[in-house]
Amino acid sequence: MERLRKLRIFNIIGTGRASAPESLTLPPSAMATAQEVELSEDSVSQENAIVWSTHLQQDEAPPPPYSESANQLFSTYFEEKVPIPEDSNGTGFSFRKLWAFTGPGFLMSIAYLDPGNIESDLQSGAKAEFKLLWVLLGSTIIGLLLQRLAARLGVVTGMHLAEMCNRQYRTVPRIILWLMVELAIIGSDMQEVIGCAIAFSLLSAGRIPLWGGVLITIIDTFVFLFLDKYGLRKLEAFFGFLITIMAITFGYEYVMVRPDQGKLLKGMFVPYCEGCGPVQLQQAVGIVGAVIMPHNIYLHSALVKSREIDRSSKEKVREANKYYFIESAIALFISFLINVFVVAVFAEAFFGRRNSEVNEICNQTGSLHLNLFPQNNETLQVDIFKGGLVLGCFFGPAALYIWAVGILAAGQSSTMTGTYSGQFVMEGFLNLRWSRFARVLLTRSIAITPTLLVAIFQDIQHLTGMNDFLNVLQSMQLPFALIPIMTFTSLPSIMSEFANGIVWKIGGGVVILVVCAINMYFVVVYVSALNSVWLYVLAAFLSLAYLGFVGYLGWMCLIALGVSCVEISGRGCCGLMGQTDTYLLNDMDGNVPVERPHNLSVRPLSWKQSPGEAIRGQPVGGCFLQVTCLKSPWAPGLSHTTPRPVSGHPELSVCD
Repeated sequence: MERLRKLRIFNIIGTGRASAPESLTLPPSAMATAQEVELSEDSVSQENAIVWSTHLQQDEAPPPPYSESANQLFSTYFEEKVPIPEDSNGTGFSFRKLWAFTGPGFLMSIAYLDPGNIESDLQSGAKAEFKLLWVLLGSTIIGLLLQRLAARLGVVTGMHLAEMCNRQYRTVPRIILWLMVELAIIGSDMQEVIGCAIAFSLLSAGRIPLWGGVLITIIDTFVFLFLDKYGLRKLEAFFGFLITIMAITFGYEYVMVRPDQGKLLKGMFVPYCEGCGPVQLQQAVGIVGAVIMPHNIYLHSALVKSREIDRSSKEKVREANKYYFIESAIALFISFLINVFVVAVFAEAFFGRRNSEVNEICNQTGSLHLNLFPQNNETLQVDIFKGGLVLGCFFGPAALYIWAVGILAAGQSSTMTGTYSGQFVMEGFLNLRWSRFARVLLTRSIAITPTLLVAIFQDIQHLTGMNDFLNVLQSMQLPFALIPIMTFTSLPSIMSEFANGIVWKIGGGVVILVVCAINMYFVVVYVSALNSVWLYVLAAFLSLAYLGFVGYLGWMCLIALGVSCVEISGRGCCGLMGQTDTYLLNDMDGNVPVERPHNLSVRPLSWKQSPGEAIRGQPVGGCFLQVTCLKSPWAPGLSHTTPRPVSGHPELSVCD
């Protein structure tokens, strides 16, 4: 162990009087304050260290020490870590390792099979036949690529997306972002409640009213809540069992209907919608909002922390990224097939059918819900509830009950993943560590209250119609997951060599623009249907606020993609935290609450750099990193002896 040395490290922040060391020359616009801190180097090597730098408020006390025993009261999902076996044959691919990494991707894929997605699928088939399958395929592929970014963030940094937002964004944007993500989670929770209530009603032949099904979901949520006490792998196996139920039930409907395979393949791989109008266009837009769910990106970045990954080794991190991507691809391929089953069933059996035709057939089978299918020549409008009834009328009671079992499995499986999403988001954004019981009690109460009121005082059509609105809500929240994940995974100071390349940056930017365009389309469609001046004014105000916040996050993302920060009022750059936290790549996961560092600390960096190597946001050549606010929130200067600027890269310095 090296002898103790006193290090003088200057904490550069974006405001205050300039008092920097002579070895570091700051531009006139960078107002800085130097704080001398004496640090002990007994637990860290000078050749391999990194400084986390944040502003210490004058009257702010340091946080209390972390207590592992206290944290165990609140730990979820990570109470155990799955060990990764070593590859003894050295072939570069191991099915044993793939099996060890299998789990998080399938939990993530459940969001692609929730009741909102099922309703979007059946409406797509009933309204556009097979012609929008290519939209479903494209959305699933885009979702896979976004989930890849989420998994890489969690693997490389050991922190999930909510924790990263907590570290990087200022207080007000961080709170707004948290509220938007919570809104998306509550919207998804409402879809799960609706799906379960409809499933209970169908399975009981109407004996359980819709409001009764809503109340039952309160009980079963707490039952499923404690399944992880039996072990992480058993919990993941249970979710796999629910996915298997969905595959069997919806696959049964697919085999029974026997759709035209030629039309199916054409609709899947030919990106064209012949004869489509505004109805089909709106449905295509709805598919994107139903498939790509914002809270799922936050969830996946946290789930990958459940494996034992040696982050001190680049090879192990790279290996984990590879296996997680393979597992996610397999899981989303299965979810895509299940979605195709649903689309194909309703495309083949019910596309173009009239209400009068359905009414006649249901009358012959003695259906008790003939009032849902009036005697007119209008095109059949289906939802989760009417879809099950129509299947029962055309293909017998077995088809109805099997459909209801599939919907119930979709709703119940989404319940647990939604709970985990909410807990990860709340703990990450707010450092507020609630028990699972309290978390579910709050979110499920918020979700159940409006759903229960609609179930009691309105009919089934209003209840199922909420799914369409909730899909729109999910789409509106997408930028609040896409922009942060693109921002952080593009930063070399966070991701090191795993940061996004130019192709990923361009592709991600295009996806964000497309999603924002889709959201504006939804706003125009819904606002144009309003007939009140006050509603027009309210919609305009909310739209401006929404676009303003998306613009702020987009500005931060542009900085991460390499655009220089604009100086404002001579106070340096404005952006995320004004100074950067640079993260070490090991010792970041576990159950330790994510606290903002209140003072400087030195920790070992896992990956050594060669002497003289200049990497943005990393210690170079054994130097200590000094975070400054020069040209962007991520523009570091390196101060140790006499730093030398790197030719062509003024934002970097290197120590000789």
